[in-house]
Amino acid sequence: MNSRRRAGKQDPITLKEAPNYMSGADNNIENLIAARRTIHQFKPDLAPDRDLILKAIGLACRAPNHHLTEPWHFYLPGKETVKALCALNREIVTAAKGARAGEAKYRRWLAIPGWLVVTCRRSKDEVRYREDYAACCCAIQNLLLYLWHEGIGTKWITGALIYEPRFYQALRINAELENAIGLIWHGFAAKIPQTTRKPARQMLTELP
Repeated sequence: MNSRRRAGKQDPITLKEAPNYMSGADNNIENLIAARRTIHQFKPDLAPDRDLILKAIGLACRAPNHHLTEPWHFYLPGKETVKALCALNREIVTAAKGARAGEAKYRRWLAIPGWLVVTCRRSKDEVRYREDYAACCCAIQNLLLYLWHEGIGTKWITGALIYEPRFYQALRINAELENAIGLIWHGFAAKIPQTTRKPARQMLTELP
């Protein structure tokens, strides 16, 4: 994947066309981080193996975590729960953009092959919660990188749905104890988009 290409200048490439980042010299942390992409289009009806997801969760939990509070929790919804979440999102989108947009979103979401929800334990201590939230974000990055290594694409969703009380109810999450920080779609990529990032020197301030 050529990081020098500008987004929008090249057509998205398929997984088959992409460099094989899982073999030989390319199987290293530098290439893995640089190659990972957010996937917007998945191959429908082709969900990753459950044991692979469980392994990814185990590796996610190796994230750096102050005081080892282990504040994360993972929810793996089945078909019935996924359908309820899609219907709830259709309602949200319909209210904001109209019935046509809501129905289109509903059908698109139903085709997503894999769903995972990540929460962070709430805390009355603001500093501790900030540290725990940061740890959960690190856990999600671990999860995304491992799945990418295994040929599985992901998309981390933080839209209106995860702030809806009925989202918590559908997943049987106690909103008083846990805060949803991400919905992770996962599956085999139909297309892999191209992106660019600013060079590190633009993000760095060196001090005497």
